[in-house]
Amino acid sequence: MFDGPFDVFALIIAIVAILIAIKASSQAAELRRRFNALEERFSAQRPVQPPPLTPFWEEAPVSAEAAAEPPPLAPEVEQLPPLVTEELSPPPLEASPAAAAPPPVPAAAPGFEERLGTRWVVWIGGLALALGGFFMVRYSIEAGLLGPGVRVFLGGLFAAALLGAGEWSRRKESISNIHALPIANIPAILTAAGTAVAFATIYAAYALYGFLVPATAFVLLGIVAMCTLAAALLHGPALAGLGVVGAFVTPLLVSSGKPDYWALYIYLAVVTAASFGLARIRLWRWLAVTTIAFAVLWIFPGLDTEQVEVAPHAFHAIAGFVLAALLVVCGFMFGPEIEDGEIEPVSSSSLGAYLFGAMLIVLSSAHADLALIAFALLVGTTLLVAWRAPAATGALGAAAATVFIVFAEWAVRANPDMLVLPGGAMSGIGPTAIDSSVTLHLVMAAIFTIGFGVAGFLAQGRSNSAIIPVVWSAAAVATPIAILVALYARIAHLDRSIPFAILAVLLAAAFGAATEALSRREDRPGVAVSTALFATGTLGALALALTFALEKGWLTIALALMSCGTAWISLQRPIPVLRRLAAIFAAIVTARIVHDPRIVGDAVGTTPIFNWLLWGYGLPAASFWGASVFLRRRADDAPLRMVETAAILFTALLAFMEIRHFATGGRMTAAPSLLEFALQVCVSLAMAIGLERLRLRSRSIVHNVGAVVLTAIGGLVSVFGLLILENPLIWRTDVGGAVFNLLLLGYALPAVLMLLLSYAVVGQRGKVYANTIAGGALLFALAYVTLEIRRFYHGPILSTGPTTGAEQYTYSIGWLAFGVMLLGVGILVNSERARLASAAVIALTILKAFVIDMSTLTGVYRALSFMCLGIVLVAIGWLYQRILFRRQVAPPPAPQTGA
Repeated sequence: MFDGPFDVFALIIAIVAILIAIKASSQAAELRRRFNALEERFSAQRPVQPPPLTPFWEEAPVSAEAAAEPPPLAPEVEQLPPLVTEELSPPPLEASPAAAAPPPVPAAAPGFEERLGTRWVVWIGGLALALGGFFMVRYSIEAGLLGPGVRVFLGGLFAAALLGAGEWSRRKESISNIHALPIANIPAILTAAGTAVAFATIYAAYALYGFLVPATAFVLLGIVAMCTLAAALLHGPALAGLGVVGAFVTPLLVSSGKPDYWALYIYLAVVTAASFGLARIRLWRWLAVTTIAFAVLWIFPGLDTEQVEVAPHAFHAIAGFVLAALLVVCGFMFGPEIEDGEIEPVSSSSLGAYLFGAMLIVLSSAHADLALIAFALLVGTTLLVAWRAPAATGALGAAAATVFIVFAEWAVRANPDMLVLPGGAMSGIGPTAIDSSVTLHLVMAAIFTIGFGVAGFLAQGRSNSAIIPVVWSAAAVATPIAILVALYARIAHLDRSIPFAILAVLLAAAFGAATEALSRREDRPGVAVSTALFATGTLGALALALTFALEKGWLTIALALMSCGTAWISLQRPIPVLRRLAAIFAAIVTARIVHDPRIVGDAVGTTPIFNWLLWGYGLPAASFWGASVFLRRRADDAPLRMVETAAILFTALLAFMEIRHFATGGRMTAAPSLLEFALQVCVSLAMAIGLERLRLRSRSIVHNVGAVVLTAIGGLVSVFGLLILENPLIWRTDVGGAVFNLLLLGYALPAVLMLLLSYAVVGQRGKVYANTIAGGALLFALAYVTLEIRRFYHGPILSTGPTTGAEQYTYSIGWLAFGVMLLGVGILVNSERARLASAAVIALTILKAFVIDMSTLTGVYRALSFMCLGIVLVAIGWLYQRILFRRQVAPPPAPQTGA
């Protein structure tokens, strides 16, 4: 494309000339803008000139007194404002207030040309300088012009020239009256380019030519990075970002056959200290965050090997944690100042990040003793730092979370060689005398429990902020309970354990004492919520004691009892958070039964009613009903509705699960039957009636919705279960005895309950809703009459055998008698609904007589069917005329006499 080197250089010179011209044009535009601003400023300060003096010959006539007055003296004439021009003299110093303080002229937004000439060109120029150094080295290699040593020397010389130019330009600007633009600082750009070239030159001398051994290259690159960070004090944040990235990337550029983690982490400690120090001096939060992110990432190398070198990794975590505590945490040692009572995110997250790193070392080293000790030291130091510096209080959450993860992972690991199984009542409790890992874990558990608990209690009332004591109390409650659960899972294998139950009772007693002590204190910010948290911890520890001492299913019961206990405590201590906690416990128990509806798996038992379902569902249901009573005394809010929902749910599930257990003989996975469907319909309707009565007093939306849902469930099961899936007319089902049988339970009793439910909702819900339920009652009553007649002719199996003429005649007589009975009831109690139901049944009987009886019956049965129907219809007509709608006969009119 180009004929020779001269063309290349000519192109370069042309590009440089264009850039210089653009820069000159931008400078001229800047000077023009400044001149215009100064001109507008002087124009705003220009005084108003007085009108010219009127000539004596143009004056108006004056009075004699005025004409007799002598002319004014010269000093009085001098009081007139001087006539000045803008070109000859500046405005007088004694200007008016408006002139003395002119309104500031708003600076015009930089245009495209200004941005191009003062900003973009500078950045592109710096990048071009750096790339020029790289490409020059590459060109010399490809062309073979210079030897490796000369190339490295020239690269270093070019880097030094750029660094010198950056420093020279910085000093020139510092003594001039023109300040550099903050986003296009030419000295900083030159220095950054020189730093980049220096990095590339040293790396090329090490990796490409082998002039430097790894140790020397590592040291030189580190020196460049540290010098870059130091130069950032003078040149700004861009150079600091380049320096910190270069410093942390340097170990990746220099590699050796056997990694030396001690040298790596000592170097990173120096880099971290320099970066934190720079961030502290210049108050660059982003630099501290970037340093922490890189430092935590450097924990990962070496953790995936079989033999993790714990000591250097632990040193890296401890060194970074200490430096962060000294220089980053606000209000602690050399950290920045902050307002008292405020939790600062960077202060808390910096400690939490190194706690996370220490946790990774523990998990990767299979809980080595040194890793555990280092982790324990960092957790303890976190408590100390958070105690002295409230800005780092957020790190308590990270400390509690990492402690739980460490112990939970140890529990999941479940190595049986680390446990003692002596047998007997104390089976699975306690480590061996020589098992240092278990012993160390137990010692750490005791230290963490006491440390978090005591510190969380003593921290109450120390701060004027409400959130800080709450964080302390939450960590004080959650951490001991989490540790106790992890140890129970690891050592007792989730079996019964009286020693762990005793520990849980002791923990509950400690939380209870803290609750009482805080309740007697004066009202301070956050103390009320902390008191509620300690009270909740008391209930939680008691629930764990029940869980540890009893079977697994008692955990569900214990959590449900916690809901009731928390609701009761909310009456004694009206703390809003307690109401929400009661609802949370109810939600946890509900989620628990979703996981295993049988509560205890296959160990439900075969005894009807009195089995694990009664305790697993009955006690939580009673607990939730009690909690709802306690919560309703204060307010009708979301927590109350959640607890009421749980109460209705567990009551219904208790009934349904017990019915299934009874109907299947304890085989919970067996197919449903007519008995099960019949009992479910009866129970659903009975509970719906109870909720309809209850909602009239409570006015609770939960009771209202619950009644509708249970009614819908009863209706669906009755239609699809009793009339379709398990209908004895369709399927071969043994209905039992002549009178007391499944027909009475599955059709007669649901009809009665539907009738009662329809009367319960009359006037309270829509007319269609009540009439639909009443129609269901009529349908099931008629079905019972029909099925009972068929039971009389066919025995317990209704689906077999032909239908005789006598059976068809009996159906007609039975339906007719049922209709007459409904009419009698309607007349006695004056119920229009009963009379309408009677009319519907009689109409159905008439339809049967003309459609079925006329075609199937023969002989005497057909005659008797129509004769009885006719007699009944005539009798019904007579009853309606004589009793219900009897008309009064008007008396005859009196005879009229003639006039």
